[in-house]
Amino acid sequence: MDALDHFTIPVSGLRMGHHTFNFSVQSEFFSHFEGSPLKRGDLAVLLDFDKRSDMWELHFHIRGQVSTQCDRCLEEFSLPMEIEEQLLVKFAEEEWEDDTVVYVLAGTPRLNVARFIYEFINLAVPMVKTHSNAGALCNPEMLKFLRSREEAERDENPESQSSVWDALKGFKFDN
Repeated sequence: MDALDHFTIPVSGLRMGHHTFNFSVQSEFFSHFEGSPLKRGDLAVLLDFDKRSDMWELHFHIRGQVSTQCDRCLEEFSLPMEIEEQLLVKFAEEEWEDDTVVYVLAGTPRLNVARFIYEFINLAVPMVKTHSNAGALCNPEMLKFLRSREEAERDENPESQSSVWDALKGFKFDN
């Protein structure tokens, strides 16, 4: 039995129309994805599933927090997440997917949404993660260290203080 089986929707047993599913994403969830940059989290997933004869429409509402490392002070912090995503599942001769549409074989009896939830969470994490993303302040001791290093580097290398625009001062433009 797959550890992520409880993220499977039994599509063949559902009547046409809207259905709601609730999932819980805990720290163990991330361990099932090799090389996951996220290791811990606590998120609730509300999935609105609309089964139609020609396609399935899925609306994901994900709320909670993940634990990540601040890129400024290197301290771990809880990053709040509020994610709204939509996914269309259509039928085709072979399985494939593009940006917002997943194509499955007609008559597919079930759909596991764990991978989609994992991808939505990871894509919602900002490229640069700092405490300010969570409305918090960085570790003041680390910031003191960073400031003193920056000041020491400026004292050792005075040309680093010049502006990037200084190189343009010698150019003359003709009209």
